Amino acid sequence: MKERGMIFNAEMVRAILSGNKTQTRRPIKEQPELTENSGFSYKGRVFGSGSNERETNRNFAHVACPHGKPGDRIWVRETFQGPLVDFVHSDDLLRNPEKYEKPENCVYKADGTRCPEFYDADDNLRCCWRPSIHMPRWASRILLEITNVRVERLNDISEADARTEGVPPAGTLLPEYPDTYLTPKGDFATATVAFQRLWESIYGEES
Repeated sequence: MKERGMIFNAEMVRAILSGNKTQTRRPIKEQPELTENSGFSYKGRVFGSGSNERETNRNFAHVACPHGKPGDRIWVRETFQGPLVDFVHSDDLLRNPEKYEKPENCVYKADGTRCPEFYDADDNLRCCWRPSIHMPRWASRILLEITNVRVERLNDISEADARTEGVPPAGTLLPEYPDTYLTPKGDFATATVAFQRLWESIYGEES
């Protein structure tokens, strides 16, 4: 069993903590097309996209997921600050920083906490967050277990799966989705549309 860090924005951290987010989708490298006349060979195995879901899953079976396999764990990286201690413990923090490297000595932006003020090692007053990409393992407060991994085309996401991504239907957040009142079919905005907007905000409109 291995543990790997994965970045989540504040909105998704809140969805995880509330139990609304139980899936996460991440892009993979573009895979080769498997046809009758061509294929992609790696260590004696040929794989690529197939003509149906079952064939595609079989062809991708030998592509290792970089985020782990069922049974592995993911520790959530989020925007934070710490370790932070009371002034009376500041000298001890400088002498023994490992002693205070615990989630309970951190604050997290996803909790709606104001940007913390603190004194650095040079006694300068600071007010800032530490980006999620710089979060060390000890500061992570959320540990997730991988229960399933699969390859799926992004546009094949179902309404149910879009909800388990932690996004509510766009129709409940109309001010935040001003251009998505209706789906292309003329239906009222759905969780799928909301997830589309979330994905584009992270990876770009052409993704």
